[in-house]
Amino acid sequence: MPQPTIVKLPQISDEEIVSLYLSSQDEYYFSEIYQRYSGKIYGKCLSFFKDESEAADAVHDIFMKLLLNMSKFGEKSKFSTWVYSITYNYCIDTLRRGKKLQVTSIEEISGELDVEEDTDESWMDLIDMNIIEDIMNKMHPQDKAVLLMKYIDDLSIKEICGILNKTESAIKMKIKRAKERFREQLKNTKYE
Repeated sequence: MPQPTIVKLPQISDEEIVSLYLSSQDEYYFSEIYQRYSGKIYGKCLSFFKDESEAADAVHDIFMKLLLNMSKFGEKSKFSTWVYSITYNYCIDTLRRGKKLQVTSIEEISGELDVEEDTDESWMDLIDMNIIEDIMNKMHPQDKAVLLMKYIDDLSIKEICGILNKTESAIKMKIKRAKERFREQLKNTKYE
């Protein structure tokens, strides 16, 4: 039986690797996808769960979902957007089932809770980072997720649309409302 032709993978796109995997079912190609995305997925999961073993379990579950649904990737978006969509949806669904939401690197969000309309960010510089982290930990998982995507992951509105399968106006409204709820929580926070 002839051996499949192995293509040098760093030179080809994710979409081409997916196509090669689907046509050959060769685990070599899935391994390449794993190598490219496992660290990124782990980082996202860790930012939601803050527990390393829980994040590692989530990565395993997400890769199982990717493997089982690879044939459904229709190249309507970039493969990376599809992967992040599955990752965020998995994390949000897990949190809905009662798991605790936490962030590992909240410092990055301090001066950026702004979409496009607001320009005054100076008020955020005056807030203690512990207060910001506390507020973020109390927020609804969907509000927190959209703020993390926009301000921690630095995703564009279009990329967030692809992940959450919503229109641009819906995403802008979700971000605006999440920021409003953050600010409301901030106003209700007692300073010591």
